Amino acid sequence: MTTTEARLATVTPPPAKVNPALLALAGSLCIALSSVFIKVSETSGSTSAFWRCLFSLPVLAVLVWRERRRGTSRRRVLLPLLAGVGLGVDFVLWGDAIALVGAGIATVLLSVQVVIVPAVAYLVFRERPSNRFVFAAPVLLGGIVLAGGLAGTPAFGPDPVLGAVLALGAGVGFAAYLVLMRHSTGPGARDHTLFLATVSAGVVAVAIGVPADRLDLSPGWPALGWLVALALIGQIAGWLLISTALPRLSSATGATMMLLQPVGAILMGVGLLHERPSVPQLAGCLVVLAVVAFVSAGGRR
Repeated sequence: MTTTEARLATVTPPPAKVNPALLALAGSLCIALSSVFIKVSETSGSTSAFWRCLFSLPVLAVLVWRERRRGTSRRRVLLPLLAGVGLGVDFVLWGDAIALVGAGIATVLLSVQVVIVPAVAYLVFRERPSNRFVFAAPVLLGGIVLAGGLAGTPAFGPDPVLGAVLALGAGVGFAAYLVLMRHSTGPGARDHTLFLATVSAGVVAVAIGVPADRLDLSPGWPALGWLVALALIGQIAGWLLISTALPRLSSATGATMMLLQPVGAILMGVGLLHERPSVPQLAGCLVVLAVVAFVSAGGRR
């Protein structure tokens, strides 16, 4: 999942002697573990989304308290709550996609939000997309077809096609979250905004999970332990490390380090979960990551 909780960057930066690239690497690996924690918990997308939000809220509440002590900036309510709807959809669909197409492939497909965001911004706010986005979109679609097994090619997972569709839906939800957060977060209100978005995402998990009978409020152990790890390591710790390191890195280095998240998810899926993506799927993943890097480079310039 993933670029949401980066707004938790209210901690004191570590001593200068700590290499920021190492911090970014550690943060990327923590975030890449999120898909592993979800899969080994063997819980539904609604269940993992609900519990990760619930376990994150106490930490976010402390950060909001610290933020309010530093100032009285204007704090919006409606837009952060609407952004949280997109985040909740992302959490739920991505969690279900992991079980169907594998942790690595689902995470790579989720990263297409980097390309979806310009499209959403154009449709909603009439922001003209870059030429890079226009050129990259057809290539990206080809990579998605290969990675998700949508063309009938060999694919890993019990239902790779449905998993790919859900992962893409999660990317759309996350893109909507990013666009709305961009217009709802002001100076001195980052943690307040993220707290409200997280509350809203948890409500969405309940709203989707209860009618579909997919929400487990008592998953038991060890599932609950894996969900605690998801919230504290994959979500909070990972993005605290990332958000501390990125201001001290060049934009090119920072963007490259962020791409380690889907790459790390693939490697961990193979090494820890014994996932075996097919050759066409791996080729599709490489295409998706290359397009994401290409579009991101254009955005940096």
